[in-house]
Amino acid sequence: MSKKLKLGFSPCPNDTFMFHALVHKLVDTEGLEFDVLLADVEELNRKAFNEDLDITKISYHALGILLNKYYLLNTGSALGKNCGPILISKNEISNEAEFVNPLTIAIPGKYTTANFLLSIAYPDAKNKFEVVFSDIENQVVNGKFDAGVIIHENRFTYQEKGLHKIIDLGEYWEETTNSLIPLGGIAASRNLPSETINKFERVLKRSIEYAFDNPSAAITYIRKHAQEMEEEVMYNHIRLYVNRYSIELGYEGQEAVRKMFLIAQEKGIIPIFEGDFFSPQL
Repeated sequence: MSKKLKLGFSPCPNDTFMFHALVHKLVDTEGLEFDVLLADVEELNRKAFNEDLDITKISYHALGILLNKYYLLNTGSALGKNCGPILISKNEISNEAEFVNPLTIAIPGKYTTANFLLSIAYPDAKNKFEVVFSDIENQVVNGKFDAGVIIHENRFTYQEKGLHKIIDLGEYWEETTNSLIPLGGIAASRNLPSETINKFERVLKRSIEYAFDNPSAAITYIRKHAQEMEEEVMYNHIRLYVNRYSIELGYEGQEAVRKMFLIAQEKGIIPIFEGDFFSPQL
């Protein structure tokens, strides 16, 4: 029997939706076996830095630093339009840099794409503090921080808590680059054989297609890992982050990722990398 692949993804509805059929062997896994870890994306980023996982969900910011260790898969990405992180506050605040730069800002992790996009929009905003993404809303409400960068399902709930949008960082990215927003991807260790990586991509693609064809099949699995989330919020989350670019990045998706990495390299956010970003296609 082949060695189990150490696989990590988040408990967020978009990931559990995509990976449900793979984990439960509802599609042909071509003999691959998995040791599965569900964890917050920043924990997964840290494990990627330690090379603890063979295949993992990863923030594009973290991947940009780890391109010498991991390939980006063409399948499994969260990429799209009008789906980026949002900078929010308890009180209404102008989005001009002079007002944003002095704020204390909660971010969902140093190496998250959310922090990357915040850094692009406000390079002089330095008072940033790492907070688990699901706690950011409440800590802003309680006044611990002036503002916070929210991701995932929180973009659907912040207004219910009386919070205000300072700026949609995804919209800022789209307007300034005319590109899709790369938020998170699936990466595979460069130590894996290319044949194994390609096999995994085929399996994950089948799993995502199964999810689209059987949208209610994963509901119990999704709800199990999103226990406090209303069903409508779960489905909004999935519709926003799982789309045709999740099945395959294609030219438009790959170009958006390249642009993100090149801008980050130019600004010194990630190191220069001369090799291939994407997994080899046999």
